[in-house]
Amino acid sequence: MFFAQSRALRHLVGVLLLALPLAAGAADTAPEIAGIPIEFILFGVTLLGVALFHNITLYVGLAGVTTISLYKIFVSGFKTGSGFSGFAAHLGHEWVILSNLLCLLMGFAILSRHFEKSHVPVVLPKYLPDDWKGGFVMLAMVFVISTFLDNIAAALIGGAMAHQLFRAKVHIGYLAAIVAASNAGGSGSVVGDTTTTMLWIAGVSPLQVAEAAIGAVTALVIFGIPAARLQHAYSPIIPNTHQHTQIDWGRIFIVGLILVFAVVANVIINVEYPAEADRFPYIGVAVWAAILLTIPLRRHDWEVLPATFKGAVFLLSLVLCASMMPVERLPAASAMTAFGLGWVSAVFDNIPLTALALKQGGYDWGFLAYAVGFGGSMIWFGSSAGVALVSMYPEARSVGLWLRHGWFIAVGYVAGFLVMLALLGFHPEAPHNQAAPVQPSAAPR
Repeated sequence: MFFAQSRALRHLVGVLLLALPLAAGAADTAPEIAGIPIEFILFGVTLLGVALFHNITLYVGLAGVTTISLYKIFVSGFKTGSGFSGFAAHLGHEWVILSNLLCLLMGFAILSRHFEKSHVPVVLPKYLPDDWKGGFVMLAMVFVISTFLDNIAAALIGGAMAHQLFRAKVHIGYLAAIVAASNAGGSGSVVGDTTTTMLWIAGVSPLQVAEAAIGAVTALVIFGIPAARLQHAYSPIIPNTHQHTQIDWGRIFIVGLILVFAVVANVIINVEYPAEADRFPYIGVAVWAAILLTIPLRRHDWEVLPATFKGAVFLLSLVLCASMMPVERLPAASAMTAFGLGWVSAVFDNIPLTALALKQGGYDWGFLAYAVGFGGSMIWFGSSAGVALVSMYPEARSVGLWLRHGWFIAVGYVAGFLVMLALLGFHPEAPHNQAAPVQPSAAPR
């Protein structure tokens, strides 16, 4: 399997590199193929590689960002200028966003482990009803946990609870619902999902993002009830598990302090001193200040950081790719465009989709948060939470079975979006934290 994927990666890199001389030859006329800018073609090939080769996504992401950077440096240029100087100026603007994301992803990995070791996930199941409603309440718990934990951690906690509660017999449709619940819960919270954290870092108000909760709760009811009934028929819940487990309140304090530091730093910078937002990664530094301050209270699980760092580098490579796209050539932002991004995120990673939308502007950020945050649940590899849970339950690694038994997730996505439109209406916003465009020097176009 490894050698086959290695060959596939070499072929992918070959396709990307082959596009460079073709692009250079076309640059004197129009830097596009069939009306599509070559940057988007290179980005699409990269995302296709991510979708197809899940075990080597880091290398696919690095190959993509390297190829797109070379194309922009030697062929099309940046808004900040051409050549290496333009690339350096572009990085000079993006480094704060990238640094904040890196610090938050690494910090939230520490936070997630403290929450898991607090025994709260073990204690929660004893409050569940014994019939199918217990399965639904468990999905609601995953939903709530994901509002303040990363959706990956929430999905894994849900998977671990389901393994205990259902005698290790978990239906694929219910596994899909666990992923959907974790993604739905995170879509309305700026600390619940990487995409919403990106919106937050870019200056979007948490209240705007919170509007996604209206669609998310609607979707939870739509997909949660049939999923819980399906699971109850497949393997009923085991009542009264872990009755005597005690909660570690010290770890809960650490989780709360990290979140408070992140929220306070974001409010101070984006509300009181917005001009400073592009100058330094204050939010990420605040998270790590809280982590360092709590070292005497409990031991942090530093061993999670190497694997987290690899995953963070992959995500940052996609965000950097998205930052180099000519977003003025994208379809205009609208309610239907946001709705479509939800379906696209089921196939392609939602991180670069969010980065593109932020750079383009003109979206209602609550709708965008719901679409890209929840839409990826429709296929198992459409979200990081799905990929993580499938590693725990390999039998769910089938698109056909996921779609067949988890059909109610797509229905929930549509219903939630329509409810948001009916209750809130689509109110587009201007781009956030965009630097004034620098007049580019002459570059071959």
